[in-house]
Amino acid sequence: MSLFKELNAEYELVKRRDPSIHSKWEVLLYPYYKAMRAHRRAHKHYMAGHYFRARLISQRASSKTGIEIHPGAKIGKDFFIDHGTGVVIGETADIGDNVMLFHGVTLGGTGKDTGKRHPTVGNDVIIYAETAVLGPVTIGDGAIIGAESVVMHDIEANTTVVGSPVRVVKRRLDDGSEIAYNRDGSIRRITDKDGSIVESGKDCHNCCIADKCGDSTRSAGSRE
Repeated sequence: MSLFKELNAEYELVKRRDPSIHSKWEVLLYPYYKAMRAHRRAHKHYMAGHYFRARLISQRASSKTGIEIHPGAKIGKDFFIDHGTGVVIGETADIGDNVMLFHGVTLGGTGKDTGKRHPTVGNDVIIYAETAVLGPVTIGDGAIIGAESVVMHDIEANTTVVGSPVRVVKRRLDDGSEIAYNRDGSIRRITDKDGSIVESGKDCHNCCIADKCGDSTRSAGSRE
């Protein structure tokens, strides 16, 4: 891919994620863009067994951008890091498509695991600033993790979690409706796909969508 085609593609990606961009040439100044160009080269060397050369490329990129991506990490399409400073992605991390990270995010290990030591992140995931996702956990498609959270267990698809340890605050259902939870795990409100409130403070046993959310949803607070 030529530089101009690459810039066009990256500009469209950034424009969807960062409204502050005003021209295609600004893409060249984004730390994530420099880090990802280096990672693509480093990953090729890593897969070919040229480990020193791969690490050399990644460490040079880290010193220039403040983003440290191990050359062994697998990263999908349309990956974006906003700001970027302090992001760390470990060797066995596996990141899906259309994932967005903010500054200070760590996809790291616990020091207790061998082999697969780092997180697997699904498609369409957003992880906000200063969050640590540690160990070989799985973050489901469409999950959102709030800022300054610590995640050390699997997160279900289409859930929003916050805190340390994390707790579920919202779950999106297949029909587009959403369930919001209180701190104690009880349901705060249910909204339909248009954002209109269906129920508020409803007892789970009498809930109008109990057949959709299931036992796992109603016990979300206690499980987290």
